[in-house]
Amino acid sequence: MKQLQSDVAEVLITEEALQARVQELGREISAAYAGKEPLLLSVLKGSILFLADLMRTLTVPHAVDFMAVSSYGAATESSGVVRILKDLDEPIEGKDVLIVEDIIDSGHTLAYLRKLLLARNPASLRIVTLLSKPARREVDVPVDWVGFEIPDKFVIGYGLDYAERYRDLPYIGVLKEHIYE
Repeated sequence: MKQLQSDVAEVLITEEALQARVQELGREISAAYAGKEPLLLSVLKGSILFLADLMRTLTVPHAVDFMAVSSYGAATESSGVVRILKDLDEPIEGKDVLIVEDIIDSGHTLAYLRKLLLARNPASLRIVTLLSKPARREVDVPVDWVGFEIPDKFVIGYGLDYAERYRDLPYIGVLKEHIYE
């Protein structure tokens, strides 16, 4: 962990700020889904820590499913080509689906995923993202809840990675540029 922390240029969002915001999101989402049982759809792998913390804050019954999509590989920018690596285990027709995303960058991946899921006729489809990077947005995607808006910096930690490393950092940090250049 110490080596990983030395690769961090700055801490953008502290562990305490993350946990406080996840609590707030949990209250807001619970209120929005009162009387319903949403399906939390985690977009792997980056959203797994956010999902785990978020689901513990919810006061409504809920189910969980996972999708894995890729548009980055080992790069620091989206390729724009979205691949489904793992699809849902169960049909979502007639269900209230909440996509749980780690970060929205260009918006291409989420726009593709949203279109794909809407074609499967859910009762509703909403989106919560931990991080949003509006300066990089190329495709407008309706997002219901945003944890934090961040500047155009390459971030790691709290589930987000670079080449499968740094996911275990308890905060959101900015990766030193020389690591990925």
